[in-house]
Amino acid sequence: MRAVAQRVKRTTLKVDGVLISEIPFGLVVFLGIKTEDTKAQAEYLAKKIANLRIFEDENGKMNLSVKDVGGEVLLVSQFTLYGDASHGNRPSFTLAEHPERAEPLYEYAVECLRGHGVTVKKGVFGADMQIEQHNDGPVTILLEI
Repeated sequence: MRAVAQRVKRTTLKVDGVLISEIPFGLVVFLGIKTEDTKAQAEYLAKKIANLRIFEDENGKMNLSVKDVGGEVLLVSQFTLYGDASHGNRPSFTLAEHPERAEPLYEYAVECLRGHGVTVKKGVFGADMQIEQHNDGPVTILLEI
């Protein structure tokens, strides 16, 4: 499983021009699910994301988590995180899990994050989403298990 976590200010997610999710500030997390990923990996990443200290404290040090600052998480499934472009120019997605298995793991990751006391908004699994985000920093962290 791979996650790209970006610290953001206001972020919106639309599908076909319709607002689906919005967060005032926090993290946008793009989640890639690989073949043979498990619930244990989703649990690990959820805990890591909830406690990742990438928000500034009163001294300007990245020492606070999204929970500490009262932020929200927009969790977006993104199979393209497992795109392999090492051969040629067209990525192969053979490492990405099939949708019928990936979607339940994505939903499980949402519930795990909520279980850590984080407000979680979602994208629409498998949809063509338009995301407008105001990156903060920018701060971008790659997590993989």
